[in-house]
Order: sequence, then C-alpha cells, then structure tokens
Amino acid sequence: QVELVESGGGLVQAGGSLRLSCAASGRPFGEYAMGWFRQAPGKEREFVAAWRWRGEMTFYSDSVKGRFTISRDNAKNTVFLQMNSLKPEDTAVYYCAAGYPAGTLRVTTPSEYIYWGQGTQVTASS
Repeated sequence: QVELVESGGGLVQAGGSLRLSCAASGRPFGEYAMGWFRQAPGKEREFVAAWRWRGEMTFYSDSVKGRFTISRDNAKNTVFLQMNSLKPEDTAVYYCAAGYPAGTLRVTTPSEYIYWGQGTQVTASS
C-alpha cells in the first residue's frame, strides 16, 4: 500500500510560480514511476510530468515543457513539481500518482497508475 500526500497549491497571478510536493510512504520509492496530472472543471485528467526512477528519465507534456520541472528528494520520499510562468490555462486540481513497474509503465496514461493523492488546487489568475 502506498499513500501520497500533496501540498503546495494556491492562488497566484499569471506569470507567478508555485511548487507542489508529494510525499510518498509505503513501497520503496525507487520501484515507482511518479507522475503529476491535472484536471480542470469539465475536462479529462491530463498528463503534466513524470519521473521514471529507472534511468532517472523525466517526461513533460508539451503545454508545460520549459516552464515546469519535476524533481525528487529520495531521502524524504518526496517528488516536487516546480511550476514557473504560470498561465490561467494551468488552473486545475493537480494530482500526484505512483505506479510500477517503473521501467515499463506508460507514464502519460492515467490508468497505468495505481495510487493517487487527494489533489491540490492551483489557480493562476489573469
């Protein structure tokens, strides 16, 4: 069993920054692929970024590439999403997710992930 606890959401003006955190407990961190997804009202959940421990590969959606950065602190079993240059269209509930095996999981597909956090609201106002 894995528990994911997110924090760091909030309200910022467009152009501002936020850092989301996702603390994981349970299964050894190194076995996971970790992903961030978001869901805006009336829209489907969409992929934002992911980290695959095996090979330490990172993945980003085209809409956030160059603005968002996913990173981790192994000692704290925590993954972060640094969000810069936020736009109103980034407004959504952001979810952290974990899935395994890290080496073969399709990181952009929500159904591949087994564990999900409760979500944290991010609002970028224009």
